[in-house]
Amino acid sequence: MTEAFVFDAIRTPRGRGRNDGGLHGVKPVELLVQLLKALQQQHDLDASRVDDVVLGCVTPIGEQGACIARSAVLQAGWSWEAPGVQLNRFCGSGLEAVSIAAQKVRSGWENLVVAGGVESMSRVPLGSDGGELYESPDFIPQGVSADLLATLCGFDRPSLDRFALGSHNKAAAARREGRFSRSIVPMRDAAGRVILGEDEHIREATHLGALASLKPAFEQAGIARYDAIALRRYPELRHIEHVHTAGNSSGIVDGAALVLIGNERAAKEHGLVPRARIVSAAVCGSEPTIMLTGPVPATRKALARAGLEPSEIDLFEVNEAFAAVPLHFMRELGVPSDKVNVNGGAIALGHPLGATGAMLAGTLIDELERRQLRYGLATLCIGGGMGIAAVFERV
Repeated sequence: MTEAFVFDAIRTPRGRGRNDGGLHGVKPVELLVQLLKALQQQHDLDASRVDDVVLGCVTPIGEQGACIARSAVLQAGWSWEAPGVQLNRFCGSGLEAVSIAAQKVRSGWENLVVAGGVESMSRVPLGSDGGELYESPDFIPQGVSADLLATLCGFDRPSLDRFALGSHNKAAAARREGRFSRSIVPMRDAAGRVILGEDEHIREATHLGALASLKPAFEQAGIARYDAIALRRYPELRHIEHVHTAGNSSGIVDGAALVLIGNERAAKEHGLVPRARIVSAAVCGSEPTIMLTGPVPATRKALARAGLEPSEIDLFEVNEAFAAVPLHFMRELGVPSDKVNVNGGAIALGHPLGATGAMLAGTLIDELERRQLRYGLATLCIGGGMGIAAVFERV
């Protein structure tokens, strides 16, 4: 069987997703353009030989609409022979793009594919595209789903805040030690000046007292409407404990990521050196009210396809959409905390929806190389009740 290798994984820094954030003044297509140019320059890449550019985007309207993948290819000055496609699997979009690229390569139909994603949350707000999902009578916001999950699992506020503090501390240490430097491409203005060179959402000075002082972010919405929907689905509960805050939930940020994926033929023809092999990938549906448990069955499915057990995975990247998600994941699969999100996660770094999955893949491969380990797994929960996971092997 044809193997799918990762040759490179690059990303922008994550900029705070608000008007004063470091990347707010940069259009989402420009985030991609700068990454595409960097990828081409770093590998002297003949873009006419790229079979496809597959990009995730969760809010594909306005500046992120009209197939931003193709727009970015053209604006980057790549050969017009390089096509592009945009996809949306909510928070799993970036990893879905990587998975689809791997499937294209492993099928033998294509040799070299760029995968990734983009989300400018400061310029194109989450949910601004509307959609029928939000009209479902069983729909509740993800924040209330996170509180529901925490209540069912017995995760109290102090445990969530401790996890969040760990995320910030690990991410701050990784930034100080330059662990992200291989993958980050600084974003520049038209004059070539660096606008943002490192992740800006990490709070190095935060502490448990500061986290404990924050008010529950989803309590008002829950009490007003959504708790009743959750309790109808889970009648064994008497009430929902609202324990997630802005401090133990993922940060809203802007960012983009690209992963270069191909086979042995592409490696020989383009002088590329494989860094990792994409061993397996899986998606699944999960109960849509609680919504956030999908990483567990998706991981089991991906591991079964790879013929591996959780204990054989050296490192995990579990998207920190909310603190309850990785805590639930570790409990269900018996994964020790020292293997999970060793350089922090989305609570500290932020979650640029369409790009996050591709960012997790790059972070995972970087750390497997740094530690000289073999297997890593990346996984994300997904809106509407889904999960996605992929297994990578360092080569």
